[in-house]
Amino acid sequence: MNPLKGRQASLSRRLVCGVLAALLLVWAGFVAVGWRTGVHEADELTDGHLAGTAALLLALDLPPFTAGAAPTARQASLVVAAPSLSSLKKHDYQFSLSVLVRDGAGHVLARSGEAPVPLFALGDGFADLQLGMPATAWRSFSQWDAAHGRQVTVLVKTEEREALAEDVAVQLAAPGLWLLPAVALALGAAVLRGLQPLKALSRDVQALDVDTAERLQARHPYREFNAVVRSINQLLGQQQAALERERQLASEIAHELRTPLSSIALQAASLRGALPPDAQAAALRQIGADALRAGHVISQLLALARTGRDGLAQPLQAVDLAALARQVVASYAQAAWQSGHLLGVQGPERLTLQAHPLLLELALRNLIDNALQHTASGTSVEIQWGCAGSRPWLQVCDDGAGAGGGAEAPASGVHPPSARSERLGLGHKIVGRVMHIHGGSFEQPAPAPPFSRCYRLCFAAFS
Repeated sequence: MNPLKGRQASLSRRLVCGVLAALLLVWAGFVAVGWRTGVHEADELTDGHLAGTAALLLALDLPPFTAGAAPTARQASLVVAAPSLSSLKKHDYQFSLSVLVRDGAGHVLARSGEAPVPLFALGDGFADLQLGMPATAWRSFSQWDAAHGRQVTVLVKTEEREALAEDVAVQLAAPGLWLLPAVALALGAAVLRGLQPLKALSRDVQALDVDTAERLQARHPYREFNAVVRSINQLLGQQQAALERERQLASEIAHELRTPLSSIALQAASLRGALPPDAQAAALRQIGADALRAGHVISQLLALARTGRDGLAQPLQAVDLAALARQVVASYAQAAWQSGHLLGVQGPERLTLQAHPLLLELALRNLIDNALQHTASGTSVEIQWGCAGSRPWLQVCDDGAGAGGGAEAPASGVHPPSARSERLGLGHKIVGRVMHIHGGSFEQPAPAPPFSRCYRLCFAAFS
């Protein structure tokens, strides 16, 4: 059971909450815009009604206005000498208009409605007035006729105007109030349904067996999952390849250790019996040789583990390849003299590159060890270095192939390895891993006479 499962956030909950938050934000913006639009349009409607009424009264040749008409709660736009139409006074958007008619000198010719008589003004247009005791806000529109002999002023209470604006704004914003829960439920269901393929993909990944060659099938109907499926399959391929390499390595180690350990057991068993002094000495020598061989395998195994653990932890630094090669070769002088090998170096006086010095020394020592151990006495072993274009290289060559010896071949070489080199691959696995860390390659190029075999470390080109 995953201990973090109870504390981890839910992607489904986060998506639903995010969508609903975005919806609420958009809805709030819609309501705010709708409210402002409703208020603005209601004001425009009221002003248009005032201006239209004034223009109509000036354009028609009407009888004199009835002065002093009694105001009502919802009064007609204009009260003239005509029958009362009370059924038309109950519309929601019908205003209680007040009308005032003056002559050119400002004398009131007629008035209708409950609005107090405002001060006479010669100008035309809209005005916001405070009339009566106590003062009440009114919206007015004044207009003169063409002869400038009569002025019509139409007034409406600001309270009625604002009530109309609020009513229009509410009518515009109201659909969002009942639409929000419905859309929220629909979006929540859509998000949860849209995440079902992701949950199905998670179940398929959980059911995969890394130890088999099984691959994730791209059976999901959405192309956005294709990249995920390809990445998972690529990761599976890499994991399975790594497992296969580990199995091969374990098999090689078991094979290499089984032979010396079996020999040690046989020689030790023979020592329990009565052996001649010469046979006993030979058995002891064989036990010592087999123990050294088993120790060599174990040391290479530890070196292989070291390259994986410390490879990326070490910083790159400037390394003089020529100085490093001479130093390592000098440390093998005694071992080469005892085994009867001729050890030499060849290359330019100085060759600097960016590398991990400890890992590079480890790889070079493995190649020299293999050359000294798997070639006959009298073999010449030479360490060479140089540049191929802008790529530095370092190689170990020997002329011992004719004697049946030779180190093991790299994983990818130019020439096939010999039978003996196939028997032990740990050394070259170490070298290959070191070169992978350096971004280079491990190769077996065609040797130049008098050498019969070369193993080369090719580094990345100079930047």
